Amino acid sequence: MDIAIPRSAGTDRMWQGVACGMAAEALWGLVFLAPELARAFTPLELAIGRYLAYGLLSAALIAPRWRAVALMLSASDWLSLVWLAVAGNTLYYVLLSSAVQLGGVTMTSLVIGFLPVLVTIIGSRERQAVPLRTLAPSLALCIAGAVCIGWQAIAKPITGSGGASLVGLLCAIGALLSWTAFAVSNNRCLARLDRVSVHDWSLLTGLMTGAQALMLVPVAMAFGMLRHDSSSWLLFGSISMAIALFASILGNALWNRMSRLLPLTLSGQMILFETLFAMLYGLLWEQRLPTPLEIAAFTLLFMGVTSCLAVHRRPVGAMGAG
Repeated sequence: MDIAIPRSAGTDRMWQGVACGMAAEALWGLVFLAPELARAFTPLELAIGRYLAYGLLSAALIAPRWRAVALMLSASDWLSLVWLAVAGNTLYYVLLSSAVQLGGVTMTSLVIGFLPVLVTIIGSRERQAVPLRTLAPSLALCIAGAVCIGWQAIAKPITGSGGASLVGLLCAIGALLSWTAFAVSNNRCLARLDRVSVHDWSLLTGLMTGAQALMLVPVAMAFGMLRHDSSSWLLFGSISMAIALFASILGNALWNRMSRLLPLTLSGQMILFETLFAMLYGLLWEQRLPTPLEIAAFTLLFMGVTSCLAVHRRPVGAMGAG
């Protein structure tokens, strides 16, 4: 259920949106670990497991309100859900998992780290948006931070097995484009469908994604997948359910709430925290301290977000024309 926010509380609204965005990204950062935790499973199997669990949880949570919620949606709204489920979930996660398994968490984090740049550039073309030239310093810091994150990871494969790394890089770029399309489309859908709560929209997306995952089961079977021992399935099921609950149900609901509180130029910057949290979880998983380049990345990305926040706190008239 949406929370009513007074019109006069513009600053409070922004900080609530930032808090929701950070919480969502902390949960989404967990998805980078799943391919490492379940390396015996292919990216397609990982997507099927996660999104079948997401669909089942969504069905259980929305069932009491299903009739009322369904009546609020038109045929075009259902088509939007199909597209959002593909771009933001099914296709995105297959590409992301492939990138992690072929190119590593760090390289994938680098490419995904450019998400806020693309989303912010697109958002700057919206009506009454902060001009792109005003956002240029923030974007420059974001780009510098993302380059620091993946510099070592990209340089290393050059002398090693470049084939798999190149495919991993291409998958990461595909994931970047897929999720950028999702972020922009989802933001516009939420702005248009103010009669539907952000939580219900997340559950509807989950239902559609679960249906798509179910359709992929025969595809996986046709390619000889889904053949593992009982202990592997138990681990896989636990990971899938945990990612579905924390990243998909809770993370998506928080992201949708943020999308109604912040402009696209600022909400795009929040995606940086997914990169930061993914790196933090990766360091904990590898049980090591960050390298100097990774420390520089943390600093630059943090400065990029804070400078973007400062820009959005200025009066509109003080920003100049784009």
